Amino acid sequence: MGLKRDLGPVSAVALNMIDMVGIGPFVVLPLVMQFLGPYFLWAWIAGAVLSVIDGLIWAELGAAHPEAGGSYRFLRLAYGEHKWGRLLSFLYVWQTLVQAPLVLASGAIGFAQYFSYLVPLEAWWQPKLVSGTVVVLLVVLLYRRIGSVGRLGVTLWVGVLVLLLGLIGCGFWFGNLPVPLLPAAGAAPNWAGLLLPAALGQATVKTVYSYLGYYNVCHLGAEIRKPEKVIPQAIFLSILGIAALYLLLNIGVARVLPWEVASRSEFIVSTFVEHLFGPRAAQLATGLVLWVAFASLFAVLLGYSRIPYAAAADGEFLPAFAKLHPTKHFPYVSLLVLGGAGFVFSLLFKLSEVISAILAMRILVQFVGQAVGLVLLRRRNGTAHLPFKMPLYPLPVVLAVAIWLWILWSTGLSFMLSGLAMIAVGVVVFLLWNRQRGRWPFEKAISPPTR
Repeated sequence: MGLKRDLGPVSAVALNMIDMVGIGPFVVLPLVMQFLGPYFLWAWIAGAVLSVIDGLIWAELGAAHPEAGGSYRFLRLAYGEHKWGRLLSFLYVWQTLVQAPLVLASGAIGFAQYFSYLVPLEAWWQPKLVSGTVVVLLVVLLYRRIGSVGRLGVTLWVGVLVLLLGLIGCGFWFGNLPVPLLPAAGAAPNWAGLLLPAALGQATVKTVYSYLGYYNVCHLGAEIRKPEKVIPQAIFLSILGIAALYLLLNIGVARVLPWEVASRSEFIVSTFVEHLFGPRAAQLATGLVLWVAFASLFAVLLGYSRIPYAAAADGEFLPAFAKLHPTKHFPYVSLLVLGGAGFVFSLLFKLSEVISAILAMRILVQFVGQAVGLVLLRRRNGTAHLPFKMPLYPLPVVLAVAIWLWILWSTGLSFMLSGLAMIAVGVVVFLLWNRQRGRWPFEKAISPPTR
């Protein structure tokens, strides 16, 4: 028995949005201000533009191929089922075994960081205990049927909206500071304005991290009802909704706290609320931040656990990952393995070490490779069968590739090299594995029969 299509449009949008929000905006908002000073909104606008452009690629691919696995499936179809498509899809799954737990760990570490506002975590092991406990609890909650997961996701989504809308409302109601997009005429030059291209690139790396997740619905394609309509709707509703919330949140915070103050805060939400209403209200707001962070990790682990399952079901990964729970019908082996690795990573790494590394590792194979793959699919199969077609093709593809390469460069040389090294190791593993199995590029040519 395969996966069941039990997720409707509301659940799809909810899971996408809670995947996107997470701890990201509450952690990186001060960092963006450090890069761009009073013009920090441009980085959030740039992240939204990239998400919409790249979302067109995901929407077209997801609507046409609504199956479990997301990019794994798309890369395999685009580059060929038997040769290069196998390599690229393998590299994607290979990276997922590392990047998915790192994404999970980054959220859990951020959770522990905000939790320390409520309960001081002074000993070195205390934040690690909190982050590890978060990962274990996530696995326990996801160990169930997808239908109940969708309902739980909607419940968590409510907490996301309550927090963001409450912060935005307070900022606009009580704040009165100006939030400039451009320097005023005759104003003294700002360092961020002088170094805008470099600073904008580094700041956008942080905001893109906060937008990632708009494609989560594609990982669940085999479990969505009417996917040809729901997947594009969920992608664009999620991007536009979250972009509006992020921009309004930044404006609201900046109307209350000068950017110089906000950029130095480790608990920007807590600092914001404490400035307006005092410590008790700040504690309540911090609790809601923790709710949002937990909700996002819930959606992240749910989506990523389907990727190794899809690869194993195709015979392209370890067979154990293809197992479904005998009564609840979800890929429990994949869930347990990724959750276990996320638990270990949450104990080993710091948040500052993983954000740029996550992006640098993913860009070439997943985002750039997928954009080029869409072009190959269109040339091979035409467009008559597509339920959703991106407008202005191929302009969105060209823009997406260019912007992703700019983001990759902006992560820095060390992170770029680490991403390339991960790809190189994956290629070696792929070749060794397929040599042992006698598959491409090591299959033996069949000699013609002799008479």
